[in-house]
Amino acid sequence: MDNDEPLEPETKDESDSVSALQSSNETLYCEAEAPVAVEKEKPARESSETDLEIEDTEKFFTTGQKELYLEACKLVGVVPVSYFIRNMEESYINLNHHGLGPNGTKAIAIALVSNTTVLTLELADNCITEEGILSLVEMLQENYYLQEMNVSDNDLGLEGARILSEFLQNNTSSLFSLQLSGNNFKEESAELFCQALSNNYRIKSLDLSHNKFCDKAGEYLGQMLAINVGLQSLDLSWNHLYIRGVVALCNGLRSNVSLKKLDLSMNSFGNEGAAALGEVLRLNSYLTYLDLSSNNITNDGLSKISRALELNESLKVLKLFLNPISMDGAVLLILSIKRNPKSRMEDIDISNVLVSEQFVKILDGVCAIHPQLDVIYKSVQAPSAKKTHFTWTNPVKLIQSYADQNKISVLDFFRSLNPSGEMMMPVGEFRKAMIQQNKVPINRYQVRELIKKLGEKTGMVDFRSARPHCPDLSRLPLYPPEGPQFRLRHPGSRGHAGAMGMHGAEGEALGWGRGVRQTDERTEAPWGTTGHSTLLERRQPGR
Repeated sequence: MDNDEPLEPETKDESDSVSALQSSNETLYCEAEAPVAVEKEKPARESSETDLEIEDTEKFFTTGQKELYLEACKLVGVVPVSYFIRNMEESYINLNHHGLGPNGTKAIAIALVSNTTVLTLELADNCITEEGILSLVEMLQENYYLQEMNVSDNDLGLEGARILSEFLQNNTSSLFSLQLSGNNFKEESAELFCQALSNNYRIKSLDLSHNKFCDKAGEYLGQMLAINVGLQSLDLSWNHLYIRGVVALCNGLRSNVSLKKLDLSMNSFGNEGAAALGEVLRLNSYLTYLDLSSNNITNDGLSKISRALELNESLKVLKLFLNPISMDGAVLLILSIKRNPKSRMEDIDISNVLVSEQFVKILDGVCAIHPQLDVIYKSVQAPSAKKTHFTWTNPVKLIQSYADQNKISVLDFFRSLNPSGEMMMPVGEFRKAMIQQNKVPINRYQVRELIKKLGEKTGMVDFRSARPHCPDLSRLPLYPPEGPQFRLRHPGSRGHAGAMGMHGAEGEALGWGRGVRQTDERTEAPWGTTGHSTLLERRQPGR
């Protein structure tokens, strides 16, 4: 063999494939060279449901990252996912239901080894198997930027649990949230996870719902919770945890000092399990969220929980939906909050319980003491119920009217409720402030609708979503309209920059929260107050 001849000569096909990715006057990046990103504005996040052909993808991300993924796909023999290519530099990647399989997952993992922008990766329902989870684990040992990963509904089974537990025992990555729902995990898997999490303090949120954990798994989980000081959120809903399993779990919870959110819904542990949880609530001062929906808890079990709530000073959310509770049990529950002056309870869900007008009067008295409290029940059972229709004024209209009269913005009104003056506020504090303020007459039902508009999914309301999208906020519905989409535009021209502050900007839909810029960049005045008229136009197909 000639010493000058390369050991692995480049074939003509390989040379052609490389040339196709670059223009004739461009050269390949050297491995030691840092790829240069093209400075162009990224489009808004698109739906992950589409997997269309791409055009001029170089304007969205570095050539090096794209080439790495394409070469990885070629190596493992899979078709590249164009959605992934288009969004490689976004912080959120949603590849749920893409049918990646283990090889497609491996190609994704290879591309993410050196990626520094993706923080959240969704890979649910992709049949990745243990081979795919191994590729992801190997990637996480090199990637220190990925923080949240969802590999639910991939039927990982015992072998997948073993791979994950080995990774968790030596986890040095930045991963803090892991979703493992619906992976056919059983008792052996629970033992592996609990051994790993006993010494892992990096994982803060763990979803193990929709698996097959039974009472033995509850024992392992209880032992883990007794010594783990990192886990803050644990979802065990839709498992098979019965009395013995929940009692063992509660034994660990008594000494736990980190867990704040626990979901035990859909496990059917009954009154005995409720009694064990009641003992936990007497002692535990860290748990703030507890979901016990559909667990066959009757008034008897609820009475144990109610007595504990007379002493508890930490719980904020209690969900008891779909339990066979009567109005008598519901009265006992809310009276326990009344008896506890230090209660921090904000939300109680008994939405399947039919209550009477007497219950509502009792609740009014409780809310007078605890204005942060909101109780969701089914309806009012009374002869006059059919004649009673709730016709309260839209809270948006009331607030807009007050703002107009006092020549302030809606945003200024909301910020005045927050002592810190910040743009976000915890839901309970916001509810309490709205009930106690005397500027706008509003009741707790109107406040509930207002919170829905301002977004409460994260436990916070965001005042920035109160910026109006059209001049008259009072015409906005309480809920976003269904059916055809809408957009806002200037009359007379398409793509007019004007007060939109951006060329061709379009609003999303009626309501607060999303869409176009709300201020004129030249004046910073609310949209609709600088002499620009706006048309609400029904979007037609193809426009």
